[in-house]
Amino acid sequence: MDKLNDITFRIIEKFFYLLGSLPREQAHHLSDLLGRLWFRFDIRHRRVALDNLNRAFGQEMGPGEIEGIARRVFKNLILVLFETGWCLHLRPEDFDRYFKIKNRLSGNENDLKSKGVLILTGHVGNWELTPIISAMTEHTAHVLYRPMDYAPLERFFAQNRTRFGAKLISKDASLLRVFKALKRRESVVMLLDQNVGWHKGVFVDFFGRRACTSYGLAFIALKTGAAVVPVFVVRDADGAGFTAEIGPEIPLIKTGDHQKDLEENTQRYNDALEAVIRRHPDQWFWVHRRWKTRPYSPWPRTDHS
Repeated sequence: MDKLNDITFRIIEKFFYLLGSLPREQAHHLSDLLGRLWFRFDIRHRRVALDNLNRAFGQEMGPGEIEGIARRVFKNLILVLFETGWCLHLRPEDFDRYFKIKNRLSGNENDLKSKGVLILTGHVGNWELTPIISAMTEHTAHVLYRPMDYAPLERFFAQNRTRFGAKLISKDASLLRVFKALKRRESVVMLLDQNVGWHKGVFVDFFGRRACTSYGLAFIALKTGAAVVPVFVVRDADGAGFTAEIGPEIPLIKTGDHQKDLEENTQRYNDALEAVIRRHPDQWFWVHRRWKTRPYSPWPRTDHS
């Protein structure tokens, strides 16, 4: 089995390397074509994306504009695969050519609390490139993630994510590794834009609807006092490169009411996510059923989302 997994890993690695060998303009054209096909034939995900977009922007946009965003979403998600392969060809000396940093996180800001930095991010733009921004800002980053079920694919993405110095912390691992990283005044990257079960999250507002959101980031911030800073790697409008949008530190609310503090801080994190998605609506993961978990009610459900 180990030998088979090793062979499969090499095939996956070669596949992505070949994808990344294509000129970037050609990769964009192919992503557009494949995205159109995906949008047309994957009825289930098309419905999820259109339903989510209508619920989020239905009062602000017409059906044509919403469908246009949905089509670009499918193209951009395909583009993530080509960019993952492109990253295999990337060298540190290429960073400044393709990446810009907006509102750079400085060492002085990192020293303010001397308790490390919790990086809030989500599936916006190309989240797989976030470790490159950590390398550019010379911050040691630990990415908190859920390992993939398929071992060869997990090995490939783990190797790709750590190429430029980032480290991985499995969500199944003890929080002790997170606390130790923060104690060393390093960064921990956490994605917070996916649906979770009611026992793992709190219900806070997201695009005008209650969304069950992991309270993990708020819990760690409250325990450690680490600064929470939003960082999103989005594609530039011309498709030539990427911009890391680094927001200001999100102030920590600490009233002593633990449940309320979890909810209030998580709401602030959702607000930061919503703000960047509104700026780049076609670069978020709308095919995900973000509002799947609903608050418990003894009455029959009428919301079929």
